[in-house]
Order: sequence, then structure tokens, then C-alpha cells
Amino acid sequence: MQTRFTPEQLLDPATATSEAVIRKCVHCGFCTATCPTYVLLGDELDSPRGRIYLIKEMLENEQEPSAEVVKHIDRCLSCLSCMTTCPSGVNYMHLVDHARAYIEERYRRPVHERLIRWTLAQTLPYPRRMRLALRLARLARWMEPAFARTSATRPLAAMLRLAPSRLPAPGKTESALAEAARRGRVILLQGCAENVLRPEIRAATVRLLTRAGYDVQFAPGEGCCGALTWHLGREQDGLSSARRNVDVWRSELEKGLDAIVITASGCGTTIKDYGHMLREDPAYAEDAARLSALAMDVTELLARDGLPAAADGPQLDVAYLSPCSMQHGQQIRKEPVQLLEAAGYRVRQPAEAHLCCGSAGTYNILQPEIAGQLGDRKAANLERLSPSVIATGNIGCATQIASRVDVPVVHTVELLDWATGGPIPEALDSQIAKQET
Repeated sequence: MQTRFTPEQLLDPATATSEAVIRKCVHCGFCTATCPTYVLLGDELDSPRGRIYLIKEMLENEQEPSAEVVKHIDRCLSCLSCMTTCPSGVNYMHLVDHARAYIEERYRRPVHERLIRWTLAQTLPYPRRMRLALRLARLARWMEPAFARTSATRPLAAMLRLAPSRLPAPGKTESALAEAARRGRVILLQGCAENVLRPEIRAATVRLLTRAGYDVQFAPGEGCCGALTWHLGREQDGLSSARRNVDVWRSELEKGLDAIVITASGCGTTIKDYGHMLREDPAYAEDAARLSALAMDVTELLARDGLPAAADGPQLDVAYLSPCSMQHGQQIRKEPVQLLEAAGYRVRQPAEAHLCCGSAGTYNILQPEIAGQLGDRKAANLERLSPSVIATGNIGCATQIASRVDVPVVHTVELLDWATGGPIPEALDSQIAKQET
């Protein structure tokens, strides 16, 4: 695609990066077939190609973002399915991230939108605040029908719907030594939402990794990876999170570090991009790139080094829900399925496996109508497989789908832990107990 940025504009590193991305686009339109919002809405401006045109015009002309442009950029899930499809290698992720930061800096949103987005940024990345917010949400659940009646308050209704009826006790963050022949030392990302909503995922991961021969450590002072604020366009908040984690992890390099292991694929996509995010910061660029290269999804690590020996567990039918941030953001597709099959499970994937479930970070709160349609569509495709359990690798996907199906939804690592000597996953155990009564 031809561009007309001035030499002065291209002195800005973010603009220069976006210009290079835009020039790679050849208008082929392959991306439209796999874009969830285009599939649902049929509007060219709600496709990656259409959004690239909007972003190009906005950046080239240094325009104040219009409400129409903001609407179509906001509707993007950042699922990155278009990047998997694109034959030209267009890095749409970096382009839309820049566009969101540009909009956040120059566009004055209506007051209700500003308030909701500020609340999300000040709550979700902080486990204690999030836990308190979820407790308050349970008390306010009766207000959900009223909030759902108007567009300004529908995000509040979505928050209340997503809040669990019961909160588990906080998970422990205790390091553990390898139980088998030692393979190495890893840092396990503590995360934000996952350990508030499903602390059993962390516990299963520690058991599985130590059984596989790893010393599992937690890094004191580590915080949110920055994905939630970064994708809201709050660039400086996202960069501050990245710098804090680099500060913490760079000290771990001296002790010997084989990997930074991640169980929430949305976090993994962002952490693997720290090298790009901090490329212009001389104090962080080199270490950020080194640490990004050490970041691995837990299934990525286990696929490389092998599972512990599987026990004689049940041969369940598993429907695998591949998170967009894993299959498109990190290009991890076969590994989780191969691990589940090696552990003795019968694994199938649903139709339209490439389409997003609608979770997408805060998308199911900020865009509840589109997210709801995508969630229902994904749930229906999964249920057609008649599985005993649904497995996924991202807490957002698990939360989005669990409320739409009668089948237990667990993290892939919980099934792998069970198959190699760990306890039955809590969600599956609860379902079995319910069926027996």
C-alpha cells in the first residue's frame, strides 16, 4: 500500500514502524475471511484491511480521531487471526496498538466510556483490587437487568454477568524444587486475573513442572504484564508494567534462568513483545529482548522437553479451545493438542477454531453485544463435539465460555497434571459430583 508520510513524521519511531506495516499490505482481502467482526457485521471498515485504511489516513494527516474511526478501531478484538492469514506478513498487532495509543492521546471519549475504561485499568491488573471488585459485583448483581437496557451502562451489566458467584481463596505463591531429575530453573508468571478466578491453575502448573524436573520460582515484585492497559491504548501504563517486570526478571538471569513460563496466553503474547515495546529505551531494550526470548507458554515448554510419565487416567473426550493469543499471537497450535493426546485424552477441535470466542481481554466488557454473539457461536461449536470437558490455555476464554456451556471448562495444564499423577481438576470433580447427586 502506498503511503505519503513526510520525512518529519517518520522521525517518530512509532510512526515509522506503522508506515512499514502499512506498506506491506497489498489489499488482497484474505484477512476479511478470518476476521470475526467482518464475519459477523459484513462491514469493510470492521475488517483488518478497512481498519488499515482508516489508520493510514488518520496517521498520515495527523487527524483528530473521529467517533466513526474510534468505533471501528474499538471493535477490533486484537485476535490477530488476520496475521495468520496474511500472505504478506503485515504485523497488524503493532499497527493497531499504535492506533489505540494515538486515539487515547487525542480523542475525548464520552464521560461514561472514560469512567469505565479508567475503572478497568485501575482494577483488573491488581489482584487485591480485582478481588474486592468481584465481591462488590456479587452484591450488585440484581442491577444487571437495569444496566443492560442502555448502551452507556451495558459494559457494567457485562461486568456483573462475568463476575463469579463464588470466589476461591487466594492461591499460594510458594517456590518448589524439582521432584524428578533436574532439567532447569524457571520463573512462573504470577499473573493477575487467573490467580483470582482460578488459583488451581497455578497449583497444577507447579506440580506438573516440578514433576517434569524443573525448579519453579516466583519473582518477588513482579506485576501485571501490561496487556490490559496496553490494549486500552494506555501506552505509558503498559510500558511501566513491562519495565517493572524487566527490572525484576533481569536479576534472575544472574541465578540461571531457563524460561519464564506463562499459563495465560494473552500475557504470553505481550511478554514476547517486550523487546519491541521497549526497543527505544536504551536502559531496557537489550534486557527486554533477552527476556522476551525466554518467555514460553507452559505447553510450549512441555512440548519441547516432554511430559512426565502419564498415569492410567480416564480417557476422556476433550474439546480443545485454542485461544487467539496462542494460535495467532504466538503461533502455538499443535503443541497443546499433542500433549493432551500423549497424556491419553481423545482430543477434537471445533468448527471455526480460528474465530475468537469474544473474550479478548476487556473486549467482552467494552463490546458486550459483539462479544456475546461470538461467545454463543464458539460455545455452540464446542458443544456439537459432545465432549466430557473443554480445555483451553487462557483464563479469559475459560471465563467467556464456562457460563455458556454445561460442560466443565478447565486449563490444559490441569488435565496434563491429572494425567501425570495430580488430582482431578476441581471443575471436573464438581461436575462429576453434581451428576452423581
